[in-house]
Amino acid sequence: MQKLDMQMPFSDTYNGVCFTTKRDGSDFLGNLKTHIKIEEFIPSDYRRAYYKDTGRPRGYKLESFLWFLLLQKIIGVFCDSTFLLIISICRELREFCGFDDVPDADKITRFRQTFANHMELMFQNMVDATEPLCRELDPKKADYLIYDTTGIEANVKENNPKFLRGKLNQAKKIAKGNPEVNPHFLAYGLMPETAEANPFVKQQYINGCFCYAHKVGILTNGLGIIRHIALFDEHFRKNHPEVVSKKTDNPELDKEIADSVSLKPVLSDFFEAHPHFSFKTFLGDSAFDSYDTYKMLRHDFNFDRFAIPINPRNSDSAHTHFDENGTPVCPIDKTPFIFNSICRGENRSERFKFVCHKSVPVTKEKSCTCDTPCTDSNYGRCVYTYPDKDLRLYPGIPRGSQHWDNLYKHRVLVERTIYILKYPLGVDMRKSFSVRTAKADIFIAGMAQLIGVMLASAVNNTKFFKSIRKLIAT
Repeated sequence: MQKLDMQMPFSDTYNGVCFTTKRDGSDFLGNLKTHIKIEEFIPSDYRRAYYKDTGRPRGYKLESFLWFLLLQKIIGVFCDSTFLLIISICRELREFCGFDDVPDADKITRFRQTFANHMELMFQNMVDATEPLCRELDPKKADYLIYDTTGIEANVKENNPKFLRGKLNQAKKIAKGNPEVNPHFLAYGLMPETAEANPFVKQQYINGCFCYAHKVGILTNGLGIIRHIALFDEHFRKNHPEVVSKKTDNPELDKEIADSVSLKPVLSDFFEAHPHFSFKTFLGDSAFDSYDTYKMLRHDFNFDRFAIPINPRNSDSAHTHFDENGTPVCPIDKTPFIFNSICRGENRSERFKFVCHKSVPVTKEKSCTCDTPCTDSNYGRCVYTYPDKDLRLYPGIPRGSQHWDNLYKHRVLVERTIYILKYPLGVDMRKSFSVRTAKADIFIAGMAQLIGVMLASAVNNTKFFKSIRKLIAT
């Protein structure tokens, strides 16, 4: 086949780019101006706080600052000074925001930090506005509620790889000559729980690595549209002191305790902000697998189904032999086990402990005297039963079925939404150590996604309702 060597003239390329930029830019900004009335979502308290008499009149409109921050997320220029430069040379963007002259970067920073809490109320108004749109898009998936937590990495010295390396070298010196000491576990113990620059930047174990970050809880529906954001800041911890968990020697366990404890207060705040909302299906990972969680979801929040995988660490055992009273029996001679105690613990369900009748006390421990033991443990078989275990075994949908598998696949949507917030919308790019700045950034990013949903519905292009960038490109 003959190879064609054709090259487009530079003039044609230049004219094509100019035409496309002008066409798409005008359409996008025009659609925003026509269909998104941002003033309708600004709470009255927000407006009063911004325009209150301070002795000096505001030089810029509230809507101008909000559009600046939203366009910054949508376009993807996350440095304030860089985007201010773009605004200064682009008349179309400047007029759209309503700037007669371009503000200084420090005014943008002060706006974020001063009105972060008000942005949360504005975000909630947008959630109310987009809920009917989600129900129209897919009533079934819009009825799913999915929860997960993440961390927004902060710009603190503890996130420098040299900091962890220094702690590890310190642990290796301590463990030198003592093979029983694991220097990596020791290094974990030497790391501070909070960053020195900000005590609310907590040590976290995310995706297999340590970091110091702002902890955030995210709720989405089955469409991947964000429904709630909870930053675990000072205000949240003051209202919900139960979210503060004790550090253990296991980073994975620390992470799961924090996730499971945060679930109830996050759901409480969500339904308090949106009392008319109702969801029947809850999805979460195995960190939420406890009997108390299922009872809470059913009785406190009226969920009918719970797609939560069984966590082996929270299971009683593989024992399946019980008598008519629910007492475990020996799988060999059917003799009932002996009740030992009621076990309770932080973040654990109440459980009854039974031990094999052939386990006899030896000093402070027990020893199995069975000739044909059914376990490798010297202690003998130990079985835990739970007062209310039906909800866990039968969570409104048969475990292991195709229906269960298809439903649980939707849980990944909350992780995809977190990814969109952190990277395409730039929340994790700024790396601020300020809690108020991080809070403003995460809520502005959430509002940017919801604007994409409203715009896609308004222009009848719901194919790209989750990605405002793709919506711009069409």
